[in-house]
Amino acid sequence: MTDSIPFKDHFSVQAEDYSIYRPEYPAELYQWLASLCEETKLAWDCATGNGQAAVALTNQFSYVIGTDASESQIYRAMIYPRVEYEVGLAHQSPHKDHSVDLITVAQALHWFDFDLFFKEVNRVGKTNAVLAVWCYELHQITPAVDAVIKSYYDDIIGDFWPAERKHIEQAYNSIDFPFETIKAPKCSMHKQWTFEHLLGYLGTWSATQKYLATHGKDPREQLVEPLKTAWGQDDTKLITWPVTIKTFRINPNEK
Repeated sequence: MTDSIPFKDHFSVQAEDYSIYRPEYPAELYQWLASLCEETKLAWDCATGNGQAAVALTNQFSYVIGTDASESQIYRAMIYPRVEYEVGLAHQSPHKDHSVDLITVAQALHWFDFDLFFKEVNRVGKTNAVLAVWCYELHQITPAVDAVIKSYYDDIIGDFWPAERKHIEQAYNSIDFPFETIKAPKCSMHKQWTFEHLLGYLGTWSATQKYLATHGKDPREQLVEPLKTAWGQDDTKLITWPVTIKTFRINPNEK
């Protein structure tokens, strides 16, 4: 029974921080996705989190529904015209059969039961609908800062990453998508952040939170001094995240 599949909730505890510190995806991504769709009436942002992608999609779509299995995330999601939020698992959406033009999953597909979700995508997608999933890699700042954060990622909190994290590290190439592929453009996110904002972002990592829950102390305490040294005197630095986009045609017309 599908109801017996557990929801692995790695983000409800830090939901408020998640909405503050996570980077935004570029507007060009949503524009390109809309250009692939035959109609732009309804988009479904699955695992919407704080609603970041759902709100952005309103610039191209008449109506957007964001779903997330975390009640805490939905409670804190951004209220916006033409966006509706619902709590629910990825494979149990509120949509009618063949009603959705675009389905998006931002930095979350690796948590899903793939077979069940792909079955749901086929159910709700219109003829020639589009599925777009994306994930972003470890950010890049400077070689010195990157080395300190990579050590934190691997050596301090490495044992606390969920097993599903490997799919991101493999840029989703480890996932077998049963759909017709659409070639996606290269993409990246850029933010100008202070040292403090970077520390806040690292606090949203699920492995940081799991370490804290296990040991009762914040693992970032081991990071602050070496990171300050590597950061230097700059008030802010440019942060770059390479983004991997996987895009597919759903229920294509038979030719």
